[in-house]
Order: sequence, then C-alpha cells, then structure tokens
Amino acid sequence: MDRTTPFILSLDTATPCSSVALTRGTREHGEILGALNLSGNVTHSRRLLASIDYLMNQSGVDWDDLDAVNVSLGPGSFTGLRIGMATAKGLAAAAGKPLIGVSTLDGLAAKCVTGRLVCAVLDARKKEVYGAFYRCDKKGRSARVSDMAVLSPQVLAQQINEPVLMVGDGAVAYKQKFKELLGDKLTIAPAHLHEPGASAIGMLAGEAYLREEMLDISRVQPIYIRSSDAELNLLKKKQQQSSYSGDNQ
Repeated sequence: MDRTTPFILSLDTATPCSSVALTRGTREHGEILGALNLSGNVTHSRRLLASIDYLMNQSGVDWDDLDAVNVSLGPGSFTGLRIGMATAKGLAAAAGKPLIGVSTLDGLAAKCVTGRLVCAVLDARKKEVYGAFYRCDKKGRSARVSDMAVLSPQVLAQQINEPVLMVGDGAVAYKQKFKELLGDKLTIAPAHLHEPGASAIGMLAGEAYLREEMLDISRVQPIYIRSSDAELNLLKKKQQQSSYSGDNQ
C-alpha cells in the first residue's frame, strides 16, 4: 500500500445521519472507494458497527489494508459525538491503527468550492448555531479563517459583511432568518451539500495523516464547544449549594 495516499476509514455521527466512508489520498489527489449514509430515527449505536462491517465487506477491504481510522470531532450532537468517538477509539486500538480527527464544520466547508466566503453552520438547538468561516485557495481547498463558535443566528449574521455561501443544517433551519438579515449577500448551498459526510472528512484526514497529526487515543475528546445540559445543571447545583452555605454562615 502506498502510504503517500493513505487509506482511511472515516466515521461521522455528529448529526442524525450516520456516515461511514473509505477514502484514499487527499482532496487534491484522492478517491472515495465507498460511502454509506443513513438518516432516520435509528440511533447511531444500533447501526454504526453494522454499517462499517457492510461497507468493508462490500468493498473487499481488510483491517490490515487501512492506514488509519478517522472520526468527526464535532461540534454536533453530544450523544452522537460520544458514540462516534468511542467507536473510533475502539476500532483504532483493536486494529493497531492511528486515530485521526476532523472537525464536522471543516468537513462541511470542504464540499464547497467558491470564491465567496464560506460559512459552515450546524443547528445547535436552543435557538443557536455552531459556525465557522472558511476561504478557498486557488485549488479550491477550503481553510478555516475563524474560530468555531456557538452563537445565535443574529450574532453570526452580524459578522458577515460580504457575499457568503452558507452550508449545513443550520443554514436550512434558519434560512428565512438569514435571508432577512443578509439579503443579497447570502447564497444557500445546494441541498445535497448540507449533510456532513464521512467521505469529506476522510479526504481531510488524508492530509492530516501526511502531516502526522495523529490523536492520543487515551486523551482525545470531541469538540463540544458548548457545555452539555448535564454539565450546566451540575454547575447550577454547585452554585446554589455554595450560595446556600454562604447564607447560613
């Protein structure tokens, strides 16, 4: 196997869509050997391993053929990210392969080749979105030019003062709001680009592999950006207990 065109198994469970893919190479010199995307009400935990097994069997790929396992780091669904990360860690450890991680937003933006500013947007619920900005180079390769953040659609729109291409389910969920706020500056990407996909992050993982950007399986965590409800409730409880203790001193 030619290690200059890494052969990678990628998993993306950041949204309700379970996505797995086998890719070889990078965005500039690469190919998608197979991909499987499943949406619906079935949980990732019930279909992810079966999807991986099916894809590898149908593609005639053995674990020894792979150079690395790659996972979408987030942001996205807290539960989905944890399932994807746990599965990727287990597979990488069992197969003795390095683990790579790619941001969900980076994967979305990688699908868009345009001279415009690109804004990758995921619905974060609670009337907020996860978002980041990107620009494409002369070869059409996107690069992030901002931090990833969780914010309201209104605050995100305030940061845009030029023509922008929005991609992701957040752009769909708040389409009318963004149109009202941005007017003619806004273009919404075609429908088939809004779903994060393992094939897109697979190509980015190929580039990370060549840069030797491997993850420490024992320490890596998903990119949540926002604290979970459980963490917020725990913090609130601690603050209430602290306040109660102070009142009784």
